[in-house]
Amino acid sequence: MTPEELASKGERTRAAILDAAYDLFLSQGYSATSMRQIAQKVGIALGGIYNHFGSKDEIFQALIINKHPYLQILPVLQAAPGETTEEFIRNASRLVQQEMGQRPDFIKLMFIEIVEFEGRHFPKVLETIFPMAFPLIQRFIAPGSGVRQDIPTAHLIRAFIGNILAFYLTDFLTRQASVPPGIRDMRLEDFMEIFMHGILEFRSQNAE
Repeated sequence: MTPEELASKGERTRAAILDAAYDLFLSQGYSATSMRQIAQKVGIALGGIYNHFGSKDEIFQALIINKHPYLQILPVLQAAPGETTEEFIRNASRLVQQEMGQRPDFIKLMFIEIVEFEGRHFPKVLETIFPMAFPLIQRFIAPGSGVRQDIPTAHLIRAFIGNILAFYLTDFLTRQASVPPGIRDMRLEDFMEIFMHGILEFRSQNAE
């Protein structure tokens, strides 16, 4: 077998390990999944996993980066039209919701990260995403975009990401038919309108 064939076989095995672990983590949780179960699902010896991953945690870290929806969402955001940030956010919200509608697995993956790991892998995800998202961030905060320049950029980024995550967390929790339609049918665009404009009515400084 040539070096190229060996590399290709190794890549296929690595991908099969990730796919098997992904299915098991989502169906039964991270803690309840063993390396032996992953190996059995792939059809390899237990020791074969350790040729590719040093631990179960390393597998999960690879998954949360490789399966994170930023791979689909960032290109969508970059292509979203809009002359101002407000127009851009409205258009981007619609496109992101369409894209995320095809990724119900992401919420389960995020719950595992929050509950079982207490967000330990998020800095690595942010480190991976940020260079790819930086041109988008520059567009978002550029002078003339309509965004207040007195708000620190880091605060804007965190608030923007937080609103998107909050929408999908609450969307996951309100999918039951018994939840009132007015709550269940809220859109990401509605969340982002509140993010942009707040909830308090504008009052003149001269008003008593």
